[in-house]
Amino acid sequence: MTKSAYVALVTCFNDDETINYQATRNQVKRQVVAGNNIMCAGTNGDFSALTFEEKVRLTEEVVDEVGGKAKVIVNAGMPATFETIKLAREFDRIGVDGIAVITPFFIACTQDGLIRHFTAVADSVSTPVYLYDIPPRTQNHIEPETAKILAGHGNIAGIKDSGGTNESLNAYLGISKETDGFEVYSGPDHLVLWSLQNGAAGAISGLGNVLPEILAGIIYGVNSGDITKAEKNQEIFGNFRKDLYGLGYPPALVKRALYLMDNSVGASRQPALLPDAKQDRKIVEILKKYGLI
Repeated sequence: MTKSAYVALVTCFNDDETINYQATRNQVKRQVVAGNNIMCAGTNGDFSALTFEEKVRLTEEVVDEVGGKAKVIVNAGMPATFETIKLAREFDRIGVDGIAVITPFFIACTQDGLIRHFTAVADSVSTPVYLYDIPPRTQNHIEPETAKILAGHGNIAGIKDSGGTNESLNAYLGISKETDGFEVYSGPDHLVLWSLQNGAAGAISGLGNVLPEILAGIIYGVNSGDITKAEKNQEIFGNFRKDLYGLGYPPALVKRALYLMDNSVGASRQPALLPDAKQDRKIVEILKKYGLI
């Protein structure tokens, strides 16, 4: 199986916090040139701070910029099934390659509730649906047994695992091996190579916003059989992750590091953490260490 990488693309903002669509297109172009696919309106894309209409236009702009040169997955997940289906149908109309659905947040769900939620969304569109598990942010976890049931749905094509543990990733990989057409995409950046070597179809990475060529290098190494190349790129990726994420909340740090490389990406919408001069100096040191500025 040919492996693939998606970058959980940042959404670029102007100083007044409106979306800077041209700057976002530039980031799309940068990733496509590096050889990566795109996931938009995800955690690293500030999806929870975007309006319904903005998500639709953002997806239209990304798909247009990609122009068929790469694949696009977009996150439609919202707390209510009703709005999730409305968004998913818009993305279905636009013509994306996949619709990710993050578990509902704020609303506590039973596993039965999650099955009903994901089934209803998958029933409502023709585009393949991908489950998106990130319990540290949503407080709702897709248990492996639940994922196994959902894997039997004809329009649920896989899962993005951002749980951060080998245990959950291993369980999902086991389901993938038993179920034709159910793919696993790894979210944690330190597990990219490990997950690929253990059956994952690919990775969906936030850190790839800053290191697109390194992420693509891991994938290229695996696909070409050059494991030494893959290992070298994973080592750089893992070391950079450890240095950067040691400073705080990963999505905010990815956006800030990218801003210090290219300020056209803008800051995140409030109430995200405000830039801190002391932290910026530390990020700049890390970027210099890896030859990024």
